[in-house]
Amino acid sequence: MNLAVWLERTAAVAGERPALLHGETVVADYATFHARASALAAALGRDGVKPGDRVALFMKNCPDYLVALYGIWIAGAAAAPINAKLHAKEAAWIIENAGAKIVFVTPDPGAALAEATDAEPIDISTDRFLAITDGPGRVAEPRTPDDLAWLFYTSGTTGHPKGVRITHGMLMATSLSYLADVDTVSADDAALYAAPMSHGAGIYAPVHVLGGARHLCPKSGGFDADEVLDLSEDSGPTSMFMAPTMVRRLTDRAKATGRRGDGIRTVVYGGGPMYRADIEEAVDWFGPKFIQIYGQGECPMAISALSRADVADRAHPRWRERLVSVGRAQSVVEIRIGDPDGNALTPGEIGEIMVKGLPVMPGYWENAEASQKTLRDGWLMTGDVGTLDADGYLTLQDRSKDVIISGGTNIYPREVEEALLTHDGVHEVSVIGRPSTEWGEDVVAFVVPAPGAAFDPAALDAHCLARIARFKRPKAYFEIRELPKNNYGKVLKTALRKILEERT
Repeated sequence: MNLAVWLERTAAVAGERPALLHGETVVADYATFHARASALAAALGRDGVKPGDRVALFMKNCPDYLVALYGIWIAGAAAAPINAKLHAKEAAWIIENAGAKIVFVTPDPGAALAEATDAEPIDISTDRFLAITDGPGRVAEPRTPDDLAWLFYTSGTTGHPKGVRITHGMLMATSLSYLADVDTVSADDAALYAAPMSHGAGIYAPVHVLGGARHLCPKSGGFDADEVLDLSEDSGPTSMFMAPTMVRRLTDRAKATGRRGDGIRTVVYGGGPMYRADIEEAVDWFGPKFIQIYGQGECPMAISALSRADVADRAHPRWRERLVSVGRAQSVVEIRIGDPDGNALTPGEIGEIMVKGLPVMPGYWENAEASQKTLRDGWLMTGDVGTLDADGYLTLQDRSKDVIISGGTNIYPREVEEALLTHDGVHEVSVIGRPSTEWGEDVVAFVVPAPGAAFDPAALDAHCLARIARFKRPKAYFEIRELPKNNYGKVLKTALRKILEERT
């Protein structure tokens, strides 16, 4: 089934419901949303776009993002969303790799793209786009669960990104698993798109279309903590996806302004490590509004979930351990901790996280070698290191490439980071390994001091010694104004290693 059928059905029975909002302004009900998307699909067909072709989206978050996305699906084509923060040359490489003939853009960042690619850019702010979406429509092209719906380009920190083949069946499984394992959706809800719609936030659009919810795009086109707080107060009950760094910034701003997140019903967080100190502070301030998910582009948003109750629980004897976990397997997958050969390990043993199930990709786009390396007998080799406890709670240690081996012993940076973040003088921290002739690697920490706090390595060292084994503590501490991050909020440890080379 074509995923766009959900839009068709919602429009048929609840066409008058508000669907697309720009800030507080309703710009389309569900009937109009469907009519514009189906008209766009018809126009794509006239322009020679066939089922299975790829159409790129290089757009900031806006209501017409969803019109374009669903129009592509109705036409039977696959969308190739590109993060709007990428450089035009980076976007051009993705467009070429995807074989996209057409790319929908917003004025910013689209203005720089024309010189970087031969693909036809269509600016959604122009009269041409309005004409495309104001004509006769068409019914959704039949699709199977194995047909490509979304070509998701990974956020690799070295080399070119890989295109993950996300099918209609994968997105349906992710959406239904959201309802089973993450949260409910009703027509009274608003999905707020503060994180990039090219990634996790956009992947959650179909389940909110299925539920007839409102789709709320901030006028800023991205994340602004004050804007999120304002819109939620005016448009609640509001749900949203956020990266952990966004949760941190939202908490900081809310506490600074005395606001409690009125109107926010749910914040689903994922996409990077959420430190216990940060989520404890967020729950203490906002209340039980947080749910954690763990996924990868290769299994989008659907590996595990830590429920609202688990995130807010302070009564269970092991609540602290559970809070630093990423929860339990979602309904549509199996999780295994494997040794280097993929053999299952026992509860508590550390190994690579492996996943099998309906949301797991069939492979990478035109990259058989990478596909063969990542998929083994139906299991996705995530490259993440973790443990499963006897109750099925999954705890991430680190990416396998980030593990520090000192004196022959594995040290997981996240454990050290967690310890340092409990110090009042630490706002952010990232830990990496430094080559050592004696130990192989030493642990070093890059620290962003808390506002108004002095950088005191001796105090940080004493703090670590009181909380973790001596061999795990950093051998050196470096003050840094801000941690280098990619466009998705993930800390770039490769960049930290370059900074380390320059400082030593």
